[in-house]
Amino acid sequence: MHIHFLGICGTFMGSLALIARSLGHTVTGSDTAIYPPMSTQLHNAGVEILEGYKSAHLDPAPDLVVVGNVCKRGMEAVEYMLDKRLHYTSAPQFLSEHVLQDRHVLAVAGTHGKTTTTTMLAWILQYAGIDTGFLIGGVPLVATDDERLKSAFAHSSHLGQDYFVIEADEYDSAFFDKRSKFVHYRPTTAILNNLEYDHADIFPDLKAIQTQFHHMIRMIPPSGQIIMPKGVESLEDTLKMGVWTPVWRTSVGDEADWQATLEQADGSVFHVKHIGQTGDETGTVTWGMSGVHNVNNALVAIAGACSVGVSVATACKALSNFAGIKRRMELIGDIGGVQVYDDFAHHPTAITTTLDGAKKKLTGCKIWAVIEPRSNTMKLGVYKAQLAPSASLADGVIWYEPKGLSWGLKEAVGETGGQVVLDSIDEILAFIKANVRSGDAIVVMSNGGFEGIHGRILEILT
Repeated sequence: MHIHFLGICGTFMGSLALIARSLGHTVTGSDTAIYPPMSTQLHNAGVEILEGYKSAHLDPAPDLVVVGNVCKRGMEAVEYMLDKRLHYTSAPQFLSEHVLQDRHVLAVAGTHGKTTTTTMLAWILQYAGIDTGFLIGGVPLVATDDERLKSAFAHSSHLGQDYFVIEADEYDSAFFDKRSKFVHYRPTTAILNNLEYDHADIFPDLKAIQTQFHHMIRMIPPSGQIIMPKGVESLEDTLKMGVWTPVWRTSVGDEADWQATLEQADGSVFHVKHIGQTGDETGTVTWGMSGVHNVNNALVAIAGACSVGVSVATACKALSNFAGIKRRMELIGDIGGVQVYDDFAHHPTAITTTLDGAKKKLTGCKIWAVIEPRSNTMKLGVYKAQLAPSASLADGVIWYEPKGLSWGLKEAVGETGGQVVLDSIDEILAFIKANVRSGDAIVVMSNGGFEGIHGRILEILT
């Protein structure tokens, strides 16, 4: 079958295209943002990528068009597709019908930590010898001599066998299907990592997101497993709408079905305990990651792996050999005694937890946060009152105010001590050059490319 992907270079779409290629289909795609690493992965797999969304890309007609949620009415290719009555579907529906059928699906949902947790869970299962499939929104930092693991994690997707781990996004499926992507996945094991208001461009309030979460919960079989942190009010309220599946609750520091106890304050060593029906199971994780938020992510991932038969000890050993993923406190350079990190944080909660982990890990360093409020929710100003407090753990904060922001970032941050707002990359670089000293650490936070600022910071520090 010839399948054409509209919006192929997005992480989700590109990873799905690679899976379609591995299923033996002829795959082509269109996009306007063709750049590495996804473009390189696709080209290496023999996938032809065409520039733009032109009607000519669909002539002659493919057997199926998979439409990414970046596509909208008015686009030339979309109007042509509809006018010619081509066979089309959304990406999550394609995944459901062509990959997830007859598999045990382990879905990781939540406002924060989906990519990290999904990668941890897939890593544990692969490490345990289970050739699970996966599709994640990030690139693992594979640091292993195990050729089997290297091969499986060469890309952000893998077909696998009987199990499939999926990053279960609550964003809408397509312009013609406004249900959340995860409604299509019908998981047997569901990790509900957290739940806050986000995606203000498509959800009017938290209740609307909870409704979508409950659509997924309705389809989890009674033989399945729900895993979620203890005491998260928004998740507990969602379960009150109806739940028909056993629930495991997790906690760092408190008693729960699954418990983690910090052996090191930065979360680099922690003890895991599962209170099971046949007795307690325990294990210890010693790894290079930091932050209580990552311990939480690890705990639900361990529980998810154990729900399909992996032992606690094996799961903990697997994570002790886990190197992390790109753009999650990823050290990209140490120049002149200044460490520069890249992180994907783009929500006040994520900013706070990232900086908390950084402070506990990088003791003795002066920590600078360089933050771009780029997400749709940020651009709409939903959390503008929480921005300055969210970054207060940093010793110095540089906010980037991009052009076209509909509200005043300078007014929102105000005269907060140690925080400045600058409106050009050149100004930010000049500020860093004038103020950052050897022994400091810079954490750059954005869910986009941030105009290549990471490499430019390394250049000025040389």
